[in-house]
Amino acid sequence: MTTFKDIIKKDVTNIFFNFDEFGEKHTVDGKTMTVIVDGYEQITRDKRYKTLEDGVHTKQILFYVAAVEFGRLPMVGRIIRFDNAAYRITDAVREGGVYSISLEAVRS
Repeated sequence: MTTFKDIIKKDVTNIFFNFDEFGEKHTVDGKTMTVIVDGYEQITRDKRYKTLEDGVHTKQILFYVAAVEFGRLPMVGRIIRFDNAAYRITDAVREGGVYSISLEAVRS
């Protein structure tokens, strides 16, 4: 018998992270994986760019990735590379087989 949780697990891979539908290929810590970058949600959580001082600002990215593709949930504060740029993880949440990961980097 198929449970609702089994159906959701299949939907995560077959629908939400389907490259032809929503997913995009990005490199995370040297590994190419299918993610969904959510610029709108990041803007509603906080502005994508915060100006600090003297032309220095932070760049923020929020992305979703299937837990099975990413591996273990990363710790907040860890540095990862997203498309060959270094970012610090500011938030990482497990949401039913999907990770929501927020990144931040200081840029000038």
